[in-house]
Amino acid sequence: MTTAIQLSPQDTIERGLDLAAAAGASGCVVLVAETSSANLRWANNTLTTNGAMRGSRVTVIATVDAGEGTAAGVVGRSSITDVSLHELVEAAVAAARSSTPAEDARPLVDGTVGEGWSEEPDETSVNVYADFAPALGETLTRAGKESRWLYGFADHEVVTLYVGSSTGLRLRHSLPRGYVSATGKSGDLSQSAWAGAATRDFSDIDPLALDAELTRRLGWASRTVSVEAGRHPTILPPAAVGDVMTHLFWDLEGRDAYEGRTVFSKPAGGTRIGDVLSPHPVNLRSDPGLTGLETFPFAVAFSSGGSASVFDNGLTLGATDWIRGGKLENLMQSRFSADLTGAPAVTPTIENYALSVDGATGTTDDLVAGLDHGLLLTCLWYIRVVDPQTLLLTGLTRDGVYLVENGEVTGAVNNFRFNESPVDLLSRFTAAGATVPSFSREWGDDFSRTATPPLLVPDFNMSSVSQAS
Repeated sequence: MTTAIQLSPQDTIERGLDLAAAAGASGCVVLVAETSSANLRWANNTLTTNGAMRGSRVTVIATVDAGEGTAAGVVGRSSITDVSLHELVEAAVAAARSSTPAEDARPLVDGTVGEGWSEEPDETSVNVYADFAPALGETLTRAGKESRWLYGFADHEVVTLYVGSSTGLRLRHSLPRGYVSATGKSGDLSQSAWAGAATRDFSDIDPLALDAELTRRLGWASRTVSVEAGRHPTILPPAAVGDVMTHLFWDLEGRDAYEGRTVFSKPAGGTRIGDVLSPHPVNLRSDPGLTGLETFPFAVAFSSGGSASVFDNGLTLGATDWIRGGKLENLMQSRFSADLTGAPAVTPTIENYALSVDGATGTTDDLVAGLDHGLLLTCLWYIRVVDPQTLLLTGLTRDGVYLVENGEVTGAVNNFRFNESPVDLLSRFTAAGATVPSFSREWGDDFSRTATPPLLVPDFNMSSVSQAS
């Protein structure tokens, strides 16, 4: 009986490429993603669980000649051994042979052996919480003494990605990511408040500061006021801005816009690249090297579609301006979609963004101090697209909507359903603060590499009162 052997990522790639060539593939890309994670959970002022996990997934992209084009087959599986690798490669080659020529086919990216290729995957463990956990314990004790309840979750993961191709490309990149999401409730559970933050290593997360913010917000809620639906002057802190602007970022699909399916489509055909979206000096930018928001410096595609192409794996990424000075500069484009749409550049997806307003300074508290009467949000949730042509979103407020009077927060108000387009918001806001790292309550679990400013919108559309808490 043959014993299955767990291969190193490098050996998996080399054997996978050899197997694909032996099976008649004209080209091949193998991606190995090694994931290590550790988490903490707490509820009712008590640490409930902690744990660490590891996982591995191998994706094989095989290409074969198909008449006048090239067909591709993509198959991915977890926990691959030397034995199952044979089956995986055979399945990818078979899928390629049964496919029609791929419309996005381009020559696979050439390359050499990148820095750190021979290194083992990086790992995390509960030790990443060595400073965080004791401070968290202090906040749990303090909450109990003050008749408050704390609940939350902290997660840290490291993804080490290896990419190898039949064209000689050998890349390795290790990417850490972490976040904390914490909720505080009053002793009678009638009021709740939320705070969250993203991090690379938890060295910059202070549970005591998070708890102080939760305590402040619960203090605001000692007075409650009913407010009717309608358009209200509303301050969105960076987290809430991230909740809606991440939708805008994801909608920057070049092909979808070219085919008339998004807010970035021109009514008469084509895309809105070059159009002014905001009268304000708004910038939306991605860069693999953004400090604190670093991400993969090369294109990674496990499937083709929209702005992604499996043929582009390993393509070097650079800083990209999506919006600059209020004008739409670029949309996300693979090599194929850039040719199709006549885009000025090949601008693949980059998994981070920073939204900023030139000259804007100050914090959410500064915007509050300058507001005579209006609302302060915490975060938004259950967000859905109502109209793709305008990117109209609907959703609910959550865990704290507060009344602002004469520059001070004077109480908590009821929740609302909202209807707004992030593209419209960029043209209608009247004040902004400095851009800071932000953690979206709605999307941060999966997409946390964002930086946004607080915004004041003079007429935010609270379409109806909500009973959600």
